[in-house]
Order: sequence, then structure tokens, then C-alpha cells
Amino acid sequence: MRTKSVTTVMIALVLVCILTVMLSMRHLDGAFNHPFLGGQEKSKETKYVETLGYNYLPQPKNTTTWLPKLTLNGKPSWNSSELASFSTESRSVLKNNKAIAPHTLVPDNDSLLILSPLKNNADHLERYFELIDSLEYPRHKISIAFLVSDSTDETQQLLMEAKQWYQEHSPEMRFNRFDIFHQDFFYSLPRNQRHLFAKQRDRRIMMARARNYLWTRALGNEQWVLWIDGDLEYYPPSIIHDLMAYDKDVIVPNCVIRKKNKRGKWRNKLYDLNSWQETRKSRSLLESLDDDTFLAEGGDSPYITDRKYLNDFDEDEGLVPLDGVGGTFTLVKAHVHRSGIGFPTWLFQHQVETEGFAKLAKANGFGVFGLPNYNIRHVTE
Repeated sequence: MRTKSVTTVMIALVLVCILTVMLSMRHLDGAFNHPFLGGQEKSKETKYVETLGYNYLPQPKNTTTWLPKLTLNGKPSWNSSELASFSTESRSVLKNNKAIAPHTLVPDNDSLLILSPLKNNADHLERYFELIDSLEYPRHKISIAFLVSDSTDETQQLLMEAKQWYQEHSPEMRFNRFDIFHQDFFYSLPRNQRHLFAKQRDRRIMMARARNYLWTRALGNEQWVLWIDGDLEYYPPSIIHDLMAYDKDVIVPNCVIRKKNKRGKWRNKLYDLNSWQETRKSRSLLESLDDDTFLAEGGDSPYITDRKYLNDFDEDEGLVPLDGVGGTFTLVKAHVHRSGIGFPTWLFQHQVETEGFAKLAKANGFGVFGLPNYNIRHVTE
């Protein structure tokens, strides 16, 4: 009996050894046939995935998962019902995103933002809005924004009254947006000194700061920006359509002013000397100047630039390229501003503010143009 027991144990041990060897050979066979070791993969079906020493069996095909199913074109198809529940933090993020959405939308086709920086403009606001109301342009596509700076008159109060009237009491004349901003720069200059060359650099830098403040605060998802002076006397009702038709990055009409000649008769005279085209002589002057030399047209400037103004072109000339523009009535594609082109408060090619804007725009590949024989009129000073 004892011999039989020993024999049974020995047979059992042999069987265990044989079974161990067979299992080891099977594991090695699987290893050498792994595709990363140069062998041929026996089956495309995954037996298990080994991660950090743990084996995870694949889920059955009918098991639900949070991941979206793929559509026929390979794109995920989310089940909106599964996304209906949000945490408090997620709700806060969504609320914030909704608040900033107007500033991240694709620009509306033909939407227009009118911008006017104003200072002591109360006497001209009635005419300003009379001209705006005459525009032949869809009202719902127009937004308007003002910056009031360093004013000592009722400009801001009158604007607030105008906003209430247009936006609350006149549905047919309601603007898409009507914004009023206030920012003082603590700069004052008597009106009769505005065009003195000695005052021009500081004055124009302050104007550039005002314009930059306004467009960076007011520009939403509009496609066009229109800069309008607060003291214009006349422009045609069709002017917006007329200028947009040229489809230029920056375009200006010719701003004139009525003056009496020696015979006492009224004549139109060039007002905006800031819209000009460089000439051979003006480029020669630029090459001779130090980098920190400031240039300004007209007045008592010590420099004769020999630039070509809009009234220097022939009567039959239409669209002409420009190198400098003024800001009396300037239509700009909004993507120019969104590209970072503002109004330099430093000297850029000897210019600041609107002329510097034109130079900067051209240096960045944008087109700047004028219409010598399309006239608007400034109030008589």
C-alpha cells in the first residue's frame, strides 16, 4: 500500500511538471508571435490589455459608454440628453461664455459701427443726428458709439437724452447698439490754436489716444467701422453704399469747407489736409529727415512736404491710392482694426493719429484710397 501511495505521488508530481512546461511554452509562443516582436498576430481580437500590472478585460459590445458613437463620416455623434446635467462650476463657465459671445461672433455682413470721439460738441449734435437719420442704410445694421473727453459743455447729457429717445421711444429709428463712453485725458487747447504746428504733435497724440480708446471699447462683431467728425455740415444720404461699393480696406471722400472769395461769393475749399498722396519730392524730404521729426500739413509748419492733396487731382479722376488720411469721414473694414492697426501715439514714418494709421495700414498690406471728386462738407469755422 505504501509503495502504491509513493507511486501515486510521483505520478502526480510528473504531471504537474509536464503541465507547468506546457503552460510556459504556450506563453513563450504567444510572446514570439506578438507583432512588436516580429511575429505574426494570431488574432485581431484583443484578449486583454495590460496596464500597470493589471489586466482589464474588454467590455462587451453591447455595454453602454459615455463616449459618443461615430456617424457614417467618422465624426462623433453626441447624445445631447447625456450632456443636460452640468455642475455649478460648468454653469458659471457657460454664463461667462454667453456674456462674451457678441465679441467672438463671425462679423455680420454689411453691419456698420459709427464711431465719433467728441469734445464740446453740443452745438453740433442736432445736425450730427439729422445727417445720420438721412442715411440710406438699414437701421438695424447700424451701431453707434461715442467717446466724450474733457468736455465742459452739455455734450454728454445731450447724448444720453438722444440715446433714450432713439432706443426707447423711436422703434423705427432704433440703432442696433448705442454706446456712450467717457474718458478724460486732461488736455485743453484753445480752439484758435488747434492748427498751430507747435501744438500739433501733442494735440494729435491725444486724439489718437481717444480714437484707440473708443474703437477698442466699442467694436463688436461689425464688419465695417465708420469714423465721423462731430461737426460735419453735409454728406449725401447714399454715402455709405457709395463707399462700400469700392470694397477697399480704408477709403475717404474729399472733405471741403465753404469759404467766401474776394468777391464775396461762397466757394468750396479743401478742408482735410490730412488725406494725401506721397510724391517724388515728398519722399526725398522724408529721406532727409531724422527719425524723430514730426510732420503735419498746413498751418505754420516749417516743412513744405509737396504732397498731393485730394483737390490736386483732375476732375475726371475716380479712386486714387493715398498714403495719409484724415478722420472727418473714414470708412474702414473692421478686420483692419482687428488685425491690430490703430492710431499711433508714437511717430510712425513721421506721422501720428490718422495719417499714422494710414501709414501703418499700408505697411501691413492694407489698401488706403480716396475719392477726390466725391465731396462732403465741414461746418464753417
